[in-house]
Amino acid sequence: MNGAEPAIATHIIAKEYGDVAAVDGVDLRVNPGEIYALLGLNGAGKTTLIRMLVGMVRPTSGSASILGHDIRRATGDLWASVGYLVETPSAYPELTVEENLRLAWRLRRMTDPDRVRTVVEELGLTPYAGRRARDLSLGNTQRLGLAKALLHRPRLLLLDEPSNGLDPAGVVEIRDLLHDLAQRHGVTILLSSHILTEVARLADRIGIIHRGRLIEEVDARGLPARLTRSLLVSTRHNDTAVVALRNAGYQPSYLHTDRIILNEPDAVDRPDEIATLLVEAGCPPTRLQVDAEELETYFLRRVGADRIAP
Repeated sequence: MNGAEPAIATHIIAKEYGDVAAVDGVDLRVNPGEIYALLGLNGAGKTTLIRMLVGMVRPTSGSASILGHDIRRATGDLWASVGYLVETPSAYPELTVEENLRLAWRLRRMTDPDRVRTVVEELGLTPYAGRRARDLSLGNTQRLGLAKALLHRPRLLLLDEPSNGLDPAGVVEIRDLLHDLAQRHGVTILLSSHILTEVARLADRIGIIHRGRLIEEVDARGLPARLTRSLLVSTRHNDTAVVALRNAGYQPSYLHTDRIILNEPDAVDRPDEIATLLVEAGCPPTRLQVDAEELETYFLRRVGADRIAP
């Protein structure tokens, strides 16, 4: 895979709106058959980047290619291999789910007469096939948008917040469907989200985008190793305990004034030695707990959203 031409490649691509850099010099590479997730807060630049890739927005500078084609010179042959869902799914409100898909089927000049029925079943839309689009819930409107993106069996999927509006069961269904497309059919998927726990379950790699810049790329399998761990300690005499820990070479800090935090790996990996140290100092611990950082906390820490701006 590493030697293959990337399914998506950008070179210092940027988009400016006046003085605002919505996307600021992003270099991105997505390999064939990979699920790559763009993770960022609302307004980070995820949607703008995807809109540039599908030709909805012209870059201010830089370049991009998908499936080996420069997006500035893309033709209909390329878009026949690309499916996308960007922002609000579009549909003809007075047409039913099936009629919307039949129309898309005809516009794409498809020949498989069973394809509409198949994609309706895959997206869990069978009970709603005869319902007008305007009467669908947000979640089922999203399913219809995904069905249109998948209708022509694309080699590449570009999805902006594909789980938007779905209930927990629907989120799992879409996750399983996307996994199957990538693993069994070799479909490349670039998706955006602001929910780290979900993309961690789905993506092969995660790119954290903040204020228009790609600030970090993470292999999803290695993500747990990046989470910080701390040892939380409580005693009846915390002031004495802090002095004892400092004398032993640790750098404890307080949490809400009633707990002591130790971040040193030696303390986290050997809490029994901390307990012994405190007992010998005359302040035995009443609580000793290893606390692992949550995925959302890690994400917020990386983009600085856990700090109050001055």
